[in-house]
Amino acid sequence: MNAARRLLATVLTCEAIVIALAIPVAVSVLDVDGALAGLVCGGLAVACLLLAGLLRFPWAVAAGSGLQVLIIATGFMVPTMFFLGALFGLLWVTSIWLGRKAESVQAR
Repeated sequence: MNAARRLLATVLTCEAIVIALAIPVAVSVLDVDGALAGLVCGGLAVACLLLAGLLRFPWAVAAGSGLQVLIIATGFMVPTMFFLGALFGLLWVTSIWLGRKAESVQAR
C-alpha cells in the first residue's frame, strides 16, 4: 500500500491548497460570509492534511472518499469547486487504481 499511500497523500495535499485558495475567492468575488467560507473551506483543507497523515490506516481511504464528496459540495459556495472537486475525485480514484496496480507489479 506504500505506492498508493504516496499518491493519495499527494492528491490530498494539493487538494488542501486548492480548497484553501477558494476562501478568498468566495469572500471577495462571490460575497460569501468570511466566517462561513473560512470554517467550511478551512476545515476541509485541514481535514485533507490530517487525512494525508492518517493514510497508514485502512479506514483512511474510505474517509478520503467521503471527503471528496464534501469537497465537490463546496461548489454550492464557489461554483468552480464543482469542477475542481470532480477533478480531484477523479485523481483520487485514479491514484487508488494506480497504487494497487503498482503494488501488484511489485509483488510479482
